[in-house]
Amino acid sequence: MNDSGASVGDGDGTRAVRAGLPEPVKNEPTLPGPVFAAHFHLPGDVSGPYTYGRDENPTWNLLERAIGELEAPGQENVQTLTFASGVAATAAVLFSQAGAGDVVVLPEDGYQVLPLIRAQLEAYGIEVRTAPTGGDAQLDVLDGAKLLWLETPSNPGLDVCDIRRLTEAAHAQGALVAVDNTLATPLGQRPLELGADFAVASGTKQLTGHGDVLLGYVVGRDAEAMAAVRRWRKIVGAIPGPMEAWLAHRSIATLQLRVDRQCATALTVAEALRERPEVTGLRYPGLPNDPAHKVAAQQMRRYGSVVSFTLPTRARAERFLEALRLVDDATSFGGVRSTAERRGRWGGDPVPEGFIRLSVGAEDPEDLVADVLRALDESSE
Repeated sequence: MNDSGASVGDGDGTRAVRAGLPEPVKNEPTLPGPVFAAHFHLPGDVSGPYTYGRDENPTWNLLERAIGELEAPGQENVQTLTFASGVAATAAVLFSQAGAGDVVVLPEDGYQVLPLIRAQLEAYGIEVRTAPTGGDAQLDVLDGAKLLWLETPSNPGLDVCDIRRLTEAAHAQGALVAVDNTLATPLGQRPLELGADFAVASGTKQLTGHGDVLLGYVVGRDAEAMAAVRRWRKIVGAIPGPMEAWLAHRSIATLQLRVDRQCATALTVAEALRERPEVTGLRYPGLPNDPAHKVAAQQMRRYGSVVSFTLPTRARAERFLEALRLVDDATSFGGVRSTAERRGRWGGDPVPEGFIRLSVGAEDPEDLVADVLRALDESSE
C-alpha cells in the first residue's frame, strides 16, 4: 500500500502538485477528504488493508505515497510511514533498530530532544556515542555501531556532513544509516539517493509550511527494517490524525513554490547580515564562504530557509527580536511567516546567549531584509 516507486513527473513542482493523488474516478474528489474511522467493516476472516484505525488509514496512505514520491522518486520498494510528530518518527527508528548491547552514534550538535532520547537509549542498555556534524567527525566514533544517525544541516548550527562518505563507511561495517532531512526537505536533498537506509523528518516544519500541523515521517528502503519501524508505531500508537495527514498532503502541493521563495530570500538575508559588524558566527550553507558550502553543494539541491547568527549579548538579541515587525518571535521553522528566536532560552543547545535562529518565510525579500536591518539598527541603542 505504501510502496512509493511511481514517479509523477520530472520537475519538483510537478511532482509536488501531483504526489500521492489517487487514480481519477468520475464524480469523486481529486484529493479525498480525511477519513475519520477508528474501525472499519470487517465481516468474516481478517483481510484487506483497513481493519483498525491504529494500524492503517487511507488518508495516511495517500500522504505516505506523496512523501515517498518526493523523497525517493522512481525508487522501487521504498516504504513510507507517517507519525504524530517528528520526534515520534525519530524515536521509532532509533528504538526499533537498536537493542541492549548495541552502539548508536548520534550528532552532538543535533536537535535538542536528542539528549533526552540518548538518556532513554542508555537506560535500555544501548551505548551512545556522539561527535559533531561538521568535518564528518562521526566517522571517528563509528567502530562497531549498529546505527548511525546524521542530521544535516544540523539544527540550529547549520553544519553539514558528507552523507555519501559517512554512509559508505557505516555500511562497510554493517551499520544502518538514518538521516534527519527536516531542514533540507526532500526538495533540498534526498538521503536515500545518497545511500542512506532511512530518511526521517518532522513534517511540522517546511514540508507542511503553515505552522498548523504536527507530523513526522520515515522513508526506508529495507523491508525488514521498515517492518520493525511499523511495529514500533503500532506498539506506541504514535499515529497521525487524519485531519493532520490531509492538511499535510494539501500543503505539499505548494512545497516547491514555498521552498524556492524561502531559500532565495534566505540567501538574500544572509548576504545582508554578512555586512553587519555586530553579527558574528553567521551560517547559511548557501553562502559561498560558509564552512559547509563545499559539501552542501555536492549533495544539496536547495539550501533551506534557516539562517543562524550571533549578536553580542543576550540583551541585544532580545531587543532585536522585539524590534522585528515582520518576524514572529516563535520556535520551529520553515513556515510561510518568518520566525526567529534566541535559541539559548531553551537551554538544550550549545549556543551563545546571543544566538539567533531565523526562519525565512514567504514575505517579499525587500521587505524582510529592510525589517531585519532596521531591527538591528534599533536594537543597538
